[in-house]
Amino acid sequence: MARHKHPSRKQRLVKLHKKTRWAPYWTVLKIYGKKRRVHPSRHTAVKRSWRRTKTEA
Repeated sequence: MARHKHPSRKQRLVKLHKKTRWAPYWTVLKIYGKKRRVHPSRHTAVKRSWRRTKTEA
């Protein structure tokens, strides 16, 4: 990918990056309570890695 990205492409990449973040920690407490220990990545909308899946952005 080019060093200098076009603003529209950069905007698309930013949007895709936000989707792959972990969910907030309080969602685990809200869903399961204090007893169950679950990783916040379970509640992420889209599970995508830059190595595995390409975005065509």
